[in-house]
Amino acid sequence: MHTPEQSQLGKSSAYVDQYDASLLFPLPRKVKREEIGAGSNPPFFGADLWTAFELSWLNPRGKPQVALAHFTIPCETPNLIESKSFKLYLNSFNNTRFADAGEVLARLRTDLSEAAWRGSASQGSVGVRLLEVDKFDAEQVHELDGLLLDRLDVECTRYTPAPELLRAHHDEAPVNETLVSHLLKSNCLVTGQPDWGSVQIQYSGAQIEQEGLLQYLVSFRNHNEFHEQCVERIFMDIWTRCRPIKLAVYARYTRRGGLDINPFRTSHPGALPANVRTARQ
Repeated sequence: MHTPEQSQLGKSSAYVDQYDASLLFPLPRKVKREEIGAGSNPPFFGADLWTAFELSWLNPRGKPQVALAHFTIPCETPNLIESKSFKLYLNSFNNTRFADAGEVLARLRTDLSEAAWRGSASQGSVGVRLLEVDKFDAEQVHELDGLLLDRLDVECTRYTPAPELLRAHHDEAPVNETLVSHLLKSNCLVTGQPDWGSVQIQYSGAQIEQEGLLQYLVSFRNHNEFHEQCVERIFMDIWTRCRPIKLAVYARYTRRGGLDINPFRTSHPGALPANVRTARQ
């Protein structure tokens, strides 16, 4: 079983510019899920939405091609894919010749599906969508919708996750709310380098105290954990502490190495959010 310490994170890495699927480094989700009480049957659905801004390959005549790529990795996969390995893998396309964009897309889907589902009795698929240059102008920028928690003038003194800050008013009428903050910051689990993000919390149920929720989100500031794990921790803390009827947590992290990661977790199955970048991304 792979561990984060065995990955290329924080290590000097060779630049491989010829296609090499072995560069992908899957990490099991199970360990961290057990730590937060999600177990083998977590109370959420969703996916990790990735965007690659630095994808290139050569056509049969050796001419470079560029594209953007959107990836959808279901959270039901037994593994997440470590982001530096993902970047190294994409770099390996740079001087590799492919017949066309369709061949590139098929190779991406096959390799990422194998890595994400490795170790599972069933083999699912990862979603891949390529946008070639003529589609770049259609890409949008849009902020997460919702009431901004950052408007609150709260004192913040906790910088490691403090779920005890979360409170809900169970003696009052239930509400439907969508709340947003741009103050989410955590650090890479291995290197300690900062990860910056915005988070949207949609829920139905007892009203969550907004001041405590904002202080709780700020408390991730010095916490070392991967993006996907932070979102699942936020989901589980709100789910167990505030006991909403329905809950969805969606974070959009700024890109690093040409990749952004945007985990979405929801208590009830439904459509995934559109993978639309924010201004900071």
